Amino acid sequence: MSGPVNSVSKQMNVDTDIITLTRFILQEQQTVAPTATGELSLLLNALQFAFKFIAHNIRRAELVNLIGVSGSANSTGDVQKKLDVIGDEIFINAMRSSNNVKVLVSEEQEDLIVFPGGGTYAVCTDPIDGSSNIDAGVSVGTIFGVYKLQEGSTGGISDVLRPGKEMVAAGYTMYGASAHLALTTGHGVNLFTLDTQLGEFILTHPNLKLPDTKNIYSLNEGYSNKFPEYVQDYLKDIKKEGYSLRYIGLMVADVHRTLLYGGIFAYPTLKLRVLYECFPMALLMEQAGGSAVTIKGERILDILPKGIHDKSSIVLGSKGEVEKSLKHVPK
Repeated sequence: MSGPVNSVSKQMNVDTDIITLTRFILQEQQTVAPTATGELSLLLNALQFAFKFIAHNIRRAELVNLIGVSGSANSTGDVQKKLDVIGDEIFINAMRSSNNVKVLVSEEQEDLIVFPGGGTYAVCTDPIDGSSNIDAGVSVGTIFGVYKLQEGSTGGISDVLRPGKEMVAAGYTMYGASAHLALTTGHGVNLFTLDTQLGEFILTHPNLKLPDTKNIYSLNEGYSNKFPEYVQDYLKDIKKEGYSLRYIGLMVADVHRTLLYGGIFAYPTLKLRVLYECFPMALLMEQAGGSAVTIKGERILDILPKGIHDKSSIVLGSKGEVEKSLKHVPK
């Protein structure tokens, strides 16, 4: 029976053997960690529910007036958009109900949240990155990183004030015409696309790898007068070489493009949050064969944060491009 069925599906140009995120998670657990308890797999499934719920709310945002200022500010002083508040609530509820998360750090919360009961993981997130752009129809996204609690811990700040290289999973979901999820569990990077008809994330870009070089750069040159002189010199040099500027102004979107095509993304000032922006993106880049450093050349994943909302500069992308930028750093 398998022959005729396969023949019909090919004639109709229908792939009936798609890999969903759930299937991928289960297969990876069986292949990479067959003796694992399955707790991380359950957590990843809770995360994908949060992404689907947020994607649903973003698609209907204009219709139900979710766009606009909510009248409050988040922990880092940014004015909260209504969608930020809803996204944060979705994330908190999804992580609490998973029963696998003990600690949650969110950009929208001043302090970390410690859930009652069990849970062996800590999650750090920016629930909706770039919400200030949504009125203009620009993509927004969710960034996340996952730590396993330290041995003997009952949940506390020490579980997240750790180098990013200790994260066990990280990624982002970019919401737009389609929702795209980039995920790493320390075994490469895979990109999934949400099929809204099926309600499933489908594996569309397995084992993503960055090219070593690509003459594309991405940063906000409107602030170039605030950049260190050696960064300005670097920009002058690559412009002479004919590099193309591609900048959207949303970290998730700019990193997404860099992950797909290569090149370099930079934020040379102390703006991006270490735990839930820099660390997850740095882990993705390294797992895809790229690199991520501060503008002084320090490896992002080696940073030891002192507070849950610490900030850093960042330079990430193709390894060859990052190395080229570091040649301008004073010795």
